[in-house]
Amino acid sequence: MDKHELRARRSAAQLLIAPGPGPVEVVRRLLGIQAQELRSARLAIRARTRGTTATEVDRLLAEGSLVVGWLMRGTLHLVDREDYWWLHGLTAPGRLAANRRRLHQEGVSPAEAERAVEVIEHELADEGPLTRPELAERLAAQGARAEGQAGHHLVMLAALRGVAVLGPLRHGRQAFILARDRLGPPRPVERDAALAELARRYLAGHAPALPEDLARWAGLPLRDARAGMAAAPVDSALAAAPPPRLLPAFDPYLLGWKDRSFAVSPEHARHVHPGGGVLRAVATVGGMAVGTWTLREGRVQIERFLPLGPGDEEQLAAEAADVVRFASWRLEAWLRRAG
Repeated sequence: MDKHELRARRSAAQLLIAPGPGPVEVVRRLLGIQAQELRSARLAIRARTRGTTATEVDRLLAEGSLVVGWLMRGTLHLVDREDYWWLHGLTAPGRLAANRRRLHQEGVSPAEAERAVEVIEHELADEGPLTRPELAERLAAQGARAEGQAGHHLVMLAALRGVAVLGPLRHGRQAFILARDRLGPPRPVERDAALAELARRYLAGHAPALPEDLARWAGLPLRDARAGMAAAPVDSALAAAPPPRLLPAFDPYLLGWKDRSFAVSPEHARHVHPGGGVLRAVATVGGMAVGTWTLREGRVQIERFLPLGPGDEEQLAAEAADVVRFASWRLEAWLRRAG
């Protein structure tokens, strides 16, 4: 199919044409939203719903309907609580070796790492939710090596082991909580069935797609992606051209496939992906990136690199107003708490 049709079908699968009914439904449809920047994950939900606020997303994190963990590609992802354990069972084992290497580079021995996980589990059980800096302080107080990147990778190890998961906000930061308290005990994962479920759910939010796309998105071997897709084929439906949208940094629409040239022209790729792991917020028209945007001091500023058609300016202005509305609710809630 041509790129116009590809953009339309993928935009429909991503709920960028007909929005979802609410944040949980959007997260379930996409299976996971990259969330190393929680602000961007919230804005990805905004682009796929109507009337949702940032504080509503935070409430769902606080109550445990949504959680964040190191899952696909070993990157923090926002997922539905019911999807966490089986995704963890598929993805965490492949990340443990990389985590051990990083801890070794930081001068943390295997025995020290095991002791640190015990400390993290004890502190979370004793004190409740704690932020990453707070956990680093507790680790240092117990004699663990937590300076530099060591503390980060020790907390990641606790998450990969199924001890901790990110949930409620504390002092403006997302805090870790015992996974068993938030999600119940880990559940057994039957790998073949889990791969089929992974492929089915991925395709629901990303079709049309190939096994290579699933392997890249999930961070799994290509053979696993092929096996999953063979067990769970999904067709995509015809769709109308997607309307203008403001998508945040690291949006699923730009991260969901191996090749993003269907949505970002090669000559403008450097504006969107300048390197260093950065993927900027984009303005799209018809599913094609036409510029990048920022939100500063309550105003959206768009830097265009492609011309706009009739009516596109007005629709992007409406999107910008909705971004400000969405973000302002959280700011107002923070000011009420601070006051």
